Amino acid sequence: MKINIKNSVLISLILLITNLYAQEEKENLEDSSHQYSLLLNPFIQIEATEAINAMYNFEFEKAYNHFNYLQKKYPWHPLPYLLKGLNFWWQIVPNPMNKIWDNNFLAYMDTTIYLANRIKENYNKIEGAFFLAIAYAFEGRLYADRREYRKATIAGAQALKYLKVCKGHETYSIELLFGTGLFNYYAEWIREEYPLLRPLMIFFSKGDKKKGIQQLKKVASLSFYSRTEAQYYLMQILAIEKKDIESAIQISAYLNKEFPNNAYFHRYYTRVLYQAGQYSKMEKVANEMLLRVENMQVGYEANSGRYACFYLGHWNELRKNYALAKKYYEKGLVFSEKANATTKGYYFYSLLHLGIIAEKEGNINLAKIHYKQVKKKAKRSHSTHKAARNRLKKL
Repeated sequence: MKINIKNSVLISLILLITNLYAQEEKENLEDSSHQYSLLLNPFIQIEATEAINAMYNFEFEKAYNHFNYLQKKYPWHPLPYLLKGLNFWWQIVPNPMNKIWDNNFLAYMDTTIYLANRIKENYNKIEGAFFLAIAYAFEGRLYADRREYRKATIAGAQALKYLKVCKGHETYSIELLFGTGLFNYYAEWIREEYPLLRPLMIFFSKGDKKKGIQQLKKVASLSFYSRTEAQYYLMQILAIEKKDIESAIQISAYLNKEFPNNAYFHRYYTRVLYQAGQYSKMEKVANEMLLRVENMQVGYEANSGRYACFYLGHWNELRKNYALAKKYYEKGLVFSEKANATTKGYYFYSLLHLGIIAEKEGNINLAKIHYKQVKKKAKRSHSTHKAARNRLKKL
């Protein structure tokens, strides 16, 4: 459900409506920041629960219609606009290269920023800063995915600026701990994983990975709005750390069960099962994912197909079921081409393993063709390039 309306027009209309309502709301309010808070209002949470669950379950139209209701009821507050923006964000997540929803998402983030600034300056400094930090962080994430690093840096700096305003006020709302936890983990992770970025990190305070994980676990257990987002990040962090893959499996299994139509949670559950060597369980989950791709279910695109095919191909190769392994690897190559993912690791590994299978079956000429394809397509520094070179030398 794409909204065919230009960002500037959308924002102008929203700002006009909010200005009409703002004066009336301001006159009715007593001088209390809590009375201007939706973040602390349990009745709003009750109203929003069904819509938020629908969003994470990829029932986007249902979620959008309910967020529309919240927007009409609370047009002066950034929360409905942030939720509507996230509804587009989760349509981007399964395939980040799909830019069809970018303008809608950014329009709602910009509106969230505008309204959050008004709340911060006039009514509630902490709540306004929270929404500013969240909106800028999501904008920065999208710009980073789009390789617009200058915009990503500016948005990231703004997010950190407002995160500092929230710091120390976690007793106001557990939601505020979400940004702090993410910063604590990734501030150190970036320093460790990307040495070239260390000079830039001197401008930012140091983080604490262990503390960040603890804070995210707390948010994942106790918060309302940030709970699923915290679980989403925890799932990835624990899988990256590799020290607690069982916890990553538990979280991804829970998310897949709670939101069975979420293509990203489905894919990640398959991934961590494969990563942990739980191949029998992975096979069932991956086959279900592949069936949904073929049925063109919402969110299940070629990107999901290439993951499923590689996992199923490798599992069948390990079982020496080479005919089925080749079928999945070759199908995975087609999905990679459809998803414009021919520079990704699974594409190279599929070609490499097709060569290895051909070699085992005695088809040396076909093995050479696959190894040469790997050499042509993968960077020399990639592990598959080195493996292909070595195998060609032996042949």
